[in-house]
Amino acid sequence: MTVTTRGTGDGRVSKSDIEGKLRELRGDVDSTATAAKPMILAAAAVAVVGTLAVVYLLGRRQGKRKNTIVEVRRF
Repeated sequence: MTVTTRGTGDGRVSKSDIEGKLRELRGDVDSTATAAKPMILAAAAVAVVGTLAVVYLLGRRQGKRKNTIVEVRRF
């Protein structure tokens, strides 16, 4: 990690130096978050569809096990 100081030449870190570095870091974080957003949305959609499929299949199985068969005969 390289430490550089801006502004004053005496090696002191000023408030504007810290603010500038924080803005730089925030810009990096914002660009990374913007780039990752489509992947996160796709993963969330896949997770929702997968969860719904599992719940549906488990419900069908449960319904088959508890299904009552009624036989009606006419005389």
